[in-house]
Amino acid sequence: MVRAGNFYTLRVVKLVDFGAYLDGGETGEILIPKRYVPAGLRADDEIEVFIYHDSESRIIATTDRPAGKEGDIVFLTVKDITPQGAFLEWGLLKDIFLPLSQQKTILYKGMKVAVMIYVDEQTGRVAATEKFRHLLDPEAPDYAINEPVDLLATRTTDLGWEVIINNRHTGLIHFSDLFEPVEIGDRFKGYIKRIHENGKIDVMPGKKGYQRIEDETGKVLRLLQEHDGYLPYNDKSDPEDIRAFFGMSKKAFKMATGALYKQQQITFTQTGIELLDH
Repeated sequence: MVRAGNFYTLRVVKLVDFGAYLDGGETGEILIPKRYVPAGLRADDEIEVFIYHDSESRIIATTDRPAGKEGDIVFLTVKDITPQGAFLEWGLLKDIFLPLSQQKTILYKGMKVAVMIYVDEQTGRVAATEKFRHLLDPEAPDYAINEPVDLLATRTTDLGWEVIINNRHTGLIHFSDLFEPVEIGDRFKGYIKRIHENGKIDVMPGKKGYQRIEDETGKVLRLLQEHDGYLPYNDKSDPEDIRAFFGMSKKAFKMATGALYKQQQITFTQTGIELLDH
């Protein structure tokens, strides 16, 4: 059965002047308005669409791609506020509704808010909720140490950044493990660092081990090439100066330049680092 808030590949039943009807199975035929019908679409073709309700509460299809589907946690901008709730921009003609009962922060127009997209079981409509912590996977985490994961930064704590792991669990990146600035709503790759006995998860941003350092070496090489083969930074430079220019910790900088030195791609001078071919 076709359910709002999700993507489907559906068969075209027939074309009409105002769009096309798609086979929604038990849901019945679903209209995709003319503005979303790609050129050359014919009956019996298949097309990937997103299903939701339009402003007149009709179930409808679109080829536009919203910021997220059912179960996704996303950061959306508040477009309008009413006594019943807030409307959030999510990439479709009709904004998604965040009911007042599903809010936990004071909202204002233009702010970004972390929400989970869900389908209201009574109305079948797609909506948003800020109260999603209890909706995350209740099962104990089964990740392997060093397993690659997708991360979404949600807020800071006294220890570091709280993140959502694979839309399933919450985790923590300790401030000491951050190599680049992070902002609310940032999505990035990471890996599992540790799983505590109480189920809490520590994660690291980037890639594991030398693969991440190889990425840092590439950045150092690029910056050297962009600055005529010389940069006035070495292991005696101030850590904050290194972080400001390279976007990495002094430890990562030293590991990257050390690797480049062993590869005979750079040399150290009294005042900085230099490409050997310069």
